[in-house]
Amino acid sequence: NLAAQSLVDTSWELPVYTAEVDGIAVAKILDMLRMLRPSCRFYQASSSEMFGLAQETPQRETTRFYPRSPYGVAKVYGHYIAVNYRESFGLHVSSGILFNHESILRGEKFVTRKITLGLAALARGGDKPVELGNLDVCRDWGFAGDYVEGMWRMLQQEVADDYVLATGVTTRLRDFFTYAGEALGMDLVWDGEAENETATDRKSG
Repeated sequence: NLAAQSLVDTSWELPVYTAEVDGIAVAKILDMLRMLRPSCRFYQASSSEMFGLAQETPQRETTRFYPRSPYGVAKVYGHYIAVNYRESFGLHVSSGILFNHESILRGEKFVTRKITLGLAALARGGDKPVELGNLDVCRDWGFAGDYVEGMWRMLQQEVADDYVLATGVTTRLRDFFTYAGEALGMDLVWDGEAENETATDRKSG
């Protein structure tokens, strides 16, 4: 089950919709499996956003959840209802608590795509700076293809369980920005306050 309303910001605008899609829908799917296909192996896409205000570093399967958005709260419900159906009905239900995983298929509203699309436009001769908020936030970014293999491996286990998938390496958003610029041969210039900076290519002005 990879279906979700997956934008944290949007979850504040649509908290009830997010709860229904990311939480209640999981219970509906599991209950149908319980009645119709109890032998089915089910993967639930949980999220590192469930950790929210992280209670320990690094986070692991036993780390307490402390979600800080309607998205994180809904994912916690989806996660625990999956655990309950596994333990109560013996369903083969595994949850992957995944940190950020990126690819060219990532939606354009996500920060990594905002950066790469914005810089690509500059590299093609555009003059619109790339604007973002706090560039000093850190994230654990991995490649989506590796994480999909991890999902598949979870479902191959004889006994279902919950798993954290992450690279274990955190990167500042500013550094991600810089790496993307270097890949395009750009010399970035930063402008603005720390909480609201823009980037332009020195060579193109």
